[in-house]
Amino acid sequence: MSTSYRAVQWNRHKRFYDAVLVGCVALYLVAFVLIGKTVAGGMSDEILLIRGLGSCAILMLHLVLCIGPLARLSSRFAPLLYNRRHFGVTSFVVGLAHGGLMLVWYHGFGDVSPLVSLFASNTRYDSLTAFPFETLGFVALVILFLMAATSHDFWLVNLAPPVWKALHMLVYLAYGLLVMHVVLGVIQTERSLLYPVALGVGAVIVVTLHLAAGLAERRVPVAAPVDRDGGSWIDVGDVDRIPMDAATVVSPPDGERIAVYRHEGGISAISNVCAHQNGPLGEGRIVDGCVTCPWHGYQYRPGDGTSPPPFTEKVPTYRVHVEKGRVLVDPDPLAPGTAVDPARVEGGADA
Repeated sequence: MSTSYRAVQWNRHKRFYDAVLVGCVALYLVAFVLIGKTVAGGMSDEILLIRGLGSCAILMLHLVLCIGPLARLSSRFAPLLYNRRHFGVTSFVVGLAHGGLMLVWYHGFGDVSPLVSLFASNTRYDSLTAFPFETLGFVALVILFLMAATSHDFWLVNLAPPVWKALHMLVYLAYGLLVMHVVLGVIQTERSLLYPVALGVGAVIVVTLHLAAGLAERRVPVAAPVDRDGGSWIDVGDVDRIPMDAATVVSPPDGERIAVYRHEGGISAISNVCAHQNGPLGEGRIVDGCVTCPWHGYQYRPGDGTSPPPFTEKVPTYRVHVEKGRVLVDPDPLAPGTAVDPARVEGGADA
């Protein structure tokens, strides 16, 4: 979390992560070119480098798309989200290098601008075998550029979270365009099964993980309604069902999911949606007295849903009552930052 916008500051962890990431990209490219010279002896170093950069970029994009569902399926993968933006920006840079070299190599030696040549040299959009696949890669690269350029929280705040989120959801469109770019391009001319098999396996993994994460989301229980004080509350379950300094996530019959936390002998409830990037607060733990989002570490006090000073983020809170060992929550959210006394656990066993 940060209280102001300034040039990105790399801490020791991020420097080490970025150094390893760049080193892995360099090793991949060296290995690709050396192996390619052995297997495809007639291919020039420039073509091998272009293909190496392209395959590296799409491999990295597969990994970026897998991090999110993996983190939803198991909290062990949540730390990967911490540096996902760096990974995504690096994927764009590698893809940009691929596109730039390709543009110079195939369109840079004519009497017209390379970009004009890219779009004008082949206009057979009605042909499957001769489709101008390079334009698909160009559009995908433009999308990835917009995502990389707006990856800082400055744009998240100034574009507004819904707009920012919609923009970054275009990564799936970019992924689809890149898959078709490869299918209509190199796969049509390459006799080896390596490219189609690798691309197919990658697509199956991405789709399978997203479906699994979606099914896991659907398993969040819908809480049963209970009449209390003339209103309809929801029954979260036994107190013992809620782990210490962690949450149980429930879904009311209507409305947003609620994260119900057990902390210091009391039960509190806040929205499950982080104000930063809609991260799942209920999958985070209470650290230093604050609910800590597992995605990027944003924190909120469980009693009022407000970030500790000097931060100002707020999420809605909910009224909670413990009756005969059962946790009841009023599903009507209070205004973000509204203080609510925690419901005390009988006997104070966890105080």
